[in-house]
Amino acid sequence: MRQIKFYCVTDKKINFINKENYNFGWVGNEDVPNHYIKCNNKDNIFYKEKHYSELTFHYWFWKNLMISEDDDQWIGFCQKRRYWIKENLSQDKNINKDNINDYLLTHIEKEPNYESIICRPINVNGVKKIKIFKRGFKNLIKKPSILFYEKYQNIELHFDMHHGYGNLKNAIKLMDNCDRNDFLDYVNKNTKFNPHIMFISKKKIINEWFEAQFNWLKRCEKKFGLTNLSGYDQTRIYAYLAERFLSFWFKKYTKYKEHPWIFIDV
Repeated sequence: MRQIKFYCVTDKKINFINKENYNFGWVGNEDVPNHYIKCNNKDNIFYKEKHYSELTFHYWFWKNLMISEDDDQWIGFCQKRRYWIKENLSQDKNINKDNINDYLLTHIEKEPNYESIICRPINVNGVKKIKIFKRGFKNLIKKPSILFYEKYQNIELHFDMHHGYGNLKNAIKLMDNCDRNDFLDYVNKNTKFNPHIMFISKKKIINEWFEAQFNWLKRCEKKFGLTNLSGYDQTRIYAYLAERFLSFWFKKYTKYKEHPWIFIDV
């Protein structure tokens, strides 16, 4: 088995994780706790944290720390409320802050047949009709069938309803030619995606992912800006765009595996 080196991004001190291979990246405005990695120095985007969320640390890691990682090291990212857990656990297993260390993912096979690990997907269809009327009215006018057929309640509709109508499509227009049409097709044809900007891979693939992601978001920022964003769901639009893009990118460019994760209320 091979140990994974994890970076957990948080703005709150995490007292319930005691694994030596878990490191904590700090994106909070309070003083950095001892042994946490601060990301407001060197090459950083800390001033954009309320718009980029955990990507604030991801960017800092990419620009300042990744160069020191071994090429053969498996590196994983998680966040303060969501963690990777071992496979094949019983569905009725009560995992909480008191026992989570017994169930955390720490290692992978010595010779895996995949290059990356992403979260098991969540479904975005099955939306209540009243919610479509309230939050997806523009989509409904354009395509009434979304009210009656779950197969049309896709990733694009979900994004439009929660993060601003047309924002995802406008962002996709800013993509490189190699991904633009494929990603548009992906968000229109799929009713589930792999959430939370969590992934595990090696240095080469992580670097390629960060380069593709942050180059695209830089263009998006010129379109959407920072000061004109309002409300939680739109203020953090760059994190939500990256979340959908991750689901697509790792499936297109890597041999991936979908893995279980858990929510822990902190």
